[in-house]
Amino acid sequence: MINSPDCSVVVITYNDAARLPRAVRSVLGQSLRNIEVVVSDDASTDDTERVVRELQREDSRVRYLRGEVNSGGCGGPRNRGVAAARAPYVMFLDSDDRLTRHACKSMVLEIERTGADFVTGQISRLYEWNGKTQRYYPSLFARRRTVEGIAREPELFLDSFSTNKLYPAELLRRLPFREDLYYEDHVFTTELYCAARRFAVVPWVVYLWHRAPATDGARLSISLGIEEMDNVRHRIRAARLSDDILREHGLAHLVPERQRRFLHQDLRVYLNPLPSRGPAWAEEFATLVRPYLAEIAPEAFTTVEPVARVCCGLILDGRADELLVAARSLNGPKAAPRFAVQEGGRTYWGTAPAEKMDITALRMAELPYTAARLRHEAAFVGEGTRVRLTIRTYDPFGVLAANPGWQAFLEFGSHRVRLAPRRQDDGGHLSEATVDLAALRHGRLGFDGHYDPRVAIVRADGRTTSDRLLVDPVAEPVVAAVPGHRVTVGAEGQAALLRVRWRREGALRQVLRAGRIGRRLIRRVGRPDVKLRVYKGLIKIVPPRRDLVLFESDVGAGYTGNPRYVYEELRRRRAPLRMVWSVARNRRSFPPDATLVRRTSWRHLWTMARAGYWVDSHGMPLAYPKPARTRYLQTWHGQGIKSVGFNSPDLRADFPGPRAQWRAAVARWDALVSPSAEFERVFLPSHGYEGPVLRYGSPRCDVLVHGDDEAVRRAKDRLEIPPGRKVLLYAPTYRDRARSSGRSIRADLAMMAEALADEWVVILRPHPVERYRVPQDLRHFVRPAGSYPEVNDLMLASDALLTDYSSLMCDYAITGRPMLFLIDDWEEYRRVERGVYHDLPAIAPGPCLTTTREVIDALRDLDGVAASFAGRYIEFRGLWCSDEKGHASAKVVDAFFGPAWAHGSGRNRIPGWAR
Repeated sequence: MINSPDCSVVVITYNDAARLPRAVRSVLGQSLRNIEVVVSDDASTDDTERVVRELQREDSRVRYLRGEVNSGGCGGPRNRGVAAARAPYVMFLDSDDRLTRHACKSMVLEIERTGADFVTGQISRLYEWNGKTQRYYPSLFARRRTVEGIAREPELFLDSFSTNKLYPAELLRRLPFREDLYYEDHVFTTELYCAARRFAVVPWVVYLWHRAPATDGARLSISLGIEEMDNVRHRIRAARLSDDILREHGLAHLVPERQRRFLHQDLRVYLNPLPSRGPAWAEEFATLVRPYLAEIAPEAFTTVEPVARVCCGLILDGRADELLVAARSLNGPKAAPRFAVQEGGRTYWGTAPAEKMDITALRMAELPYTAARLRHEAAFVGEGTRVRLTIRTYDPFGVLAANPGWQAFLEFGSHRVRLAPRRQDDGGHLSEATVDLAALRHGRLGFDGHYDPRVAIVRADGRTTSDRLLVDPVAEPVVAAVPGHRVTVGAEGQAALLRVRWRREGALRQVLRAGRIGRRLIRRVGRPDVKLRVYKGLIKIVPPRRDLVLFESDVGAGYTGNPRYVYEELRRRRAPLRMVWSVARNRRSFPPDATLVRRTSWRHLWTMARAGYWVDSHGMPLAYPKPARTRYLQTWHGQGIKSVGFNSPDLRADFPGPRAQWRAAVARWDALVSPSAEFERVFLPSHGYEGPVLRYGSPRCDVLVHGDDEAVRRAKDRLEIPPGRKVLLYAPTYRDRARSSGRSIRADLAMMAEALADEWVVILRPHPVERYRVPQDLRHFVRPAGSYPEVNDLMLASDALLTDYSSLMCDYAITGRPMLFLIDDWEEYRRVERGVYHDLPAIAPGPCLTTTREVIDALRDLDGVAASFAGRYIEFRGLWCSDEKGHASAKVVDAFFGPAWAHGSGRNRIPGWAR
């Protein structure tokens, strides 16, 4: 290499010849070509030197340094690499990891653009056994920014890696790594933060931290060798040295912030696997850690997760036996404590109140019954094919005592065993059960997979709460041979849950292989292109049945929307029609006597070809033409401010295929249900629809006009809303560029819970394409309702709506109840994300808010807020709801099916059949 490289990457290695080429090639493949690789070998005794020499023959940018004696750590080889580096900038890479392709180039450009003292980027774990990645503390790297010193963002002490950063070489030569301890990067990054006037943070992943499956005899990295007590000593020493460095640089006020890193990250490394270590290991670990924990400032504990703080308290109190119990609640199902006490409105772990035992923030004592938590600890033994369990149930929050008449069951997959719990002196219960694995049935073809047994507590009203069973982490698994299977029952994961694994054996395994071949053949015959060809042939030869109606709502998602209410109107009239529903999932939401066909199945395609009528809210399968004599009623699924049709993100790009397909789909419609004139003004041209329009309002909105007390009772009962609480329906729409990400839930629900939980309950209704799981510590305040079958029930049960740009606002306006709009991303949404037809802040019938604090303030003065928007509300209803009179279902049925036919006279001519 004649010219100096732009960046040197120091790859440190020790006895890792097999993985080293992968790491080096991730550097050689960088988009920044003017680069050098400095392999710093810490005296390997394997084939490392030979491997590097081969890499050098392949590429002259590879250099090789070899230490004479192994240093036992990472500091020595890194320092030697820095000393040899020829570039103005340096990055580090471990031999078992990789850099992303643009890491070097993007970081060099960033440091030169910002003039920062160093640049740090996102690090991501890569789990080699499944290929999945997990970003390390992604919130730290969410924004691209320049930080004016660590005091501005002390939470970045969590970023103590040396490998995800790019440094000026001269800075590294002034800040060498220590060579006398394992966690030298913790000390180094503390010195780095003290020395840096300003540094840059980039949000993209620059470093892939590989995690390989654990195998016997494999050499563990220092960060994974956590079973050794010496590892614990080194980590504590690194923490103390880091604290001292901050004090020496006049930054003593930041010591509690850096100590939070120890509590949040370093301590958890040992606490997570603690249950499997045993009492002796736990006792020695607590003895080592206790002195440093005692030095940590009290304010550092305030942001620690409650159960981790409990563990700290138990360590400080010298209660190692209880520490083992608490550590099992850190992971997995995050089990409830054995005992808890409530005093002064606070909840404490254990039998006595203490500051570090405070677990109020988990809200376990305030959960609705179906989310209530008990703790079940089980011992198990095998006797042939039988598994005998002794189950100890702890009821720390008095759930059982508050619900007399309950029954307990042990659930082994779909198999249920009735338990007979006996109350114990400490308030818990003891049960025994025996399960014969050979008696469990998994169908003729058997079962490959696993499940976690649960104890279910069924209340007198049928509601159920259940939890998984904890077992001894070192308990010997039970292995049983049952007909066609090998079954293993044992502990799983860091929390040591009871897990049952089934594996087909013998003839069943051969049947499975044959079944796979058969399924492949079936899939081949049932390919979408094959089905489409068959369907097109069918509609040419099979006449439609004049008395057959095919209904579909939300692409088969369930029994809801306008099609539901058209269907119910026809049933109310006892129309002589055979009505069939297309369903993709959620069959439970349908009436028990409804006729269902699985969407895109052969039976569904036959029904499509035979049906005289289609009634749908989104779109029947797009590529399928409508039979010539079939009439198609498109009811659609809402109106509002968002761009739709050819103006929506999916179709506004000038790609002919999707646009032509949608144009053909729209051409199938014979009539369109219109809720308003404004809907027609926007919807018709944006979809290119020119056919008949039935403007009678929306069938689904009739119930909102009339009200339904039974629906209110049903929703509040199912969602376990306590009497006297006001109900806020939170229904945001999805973001086109972040579907299924959970990013549409923009309100800070934890902040709302803290401020409003005594007065309000939130029903959370995300858009169907969204994915969001309500954290357990919010379940006392937030009721997840994404799977609730009918959104009308939720609207009727609520006292107010919080939304953003959802079309639900137009339906909700019929109720006349207050609406709030959280639109913190309004500019992005209207200009970039989706696009809109209306200026929402100018027409909204309620306040447009940008922070959760504003939402809280508005809810506290809801009557005043509603009064101030009364005029705007009237205008909004006039724009969208003026045709909602409460009889849309009847009017639509009359107009589309014909009043005589729909009232039961099958001899009358069906409109459109004489074409």
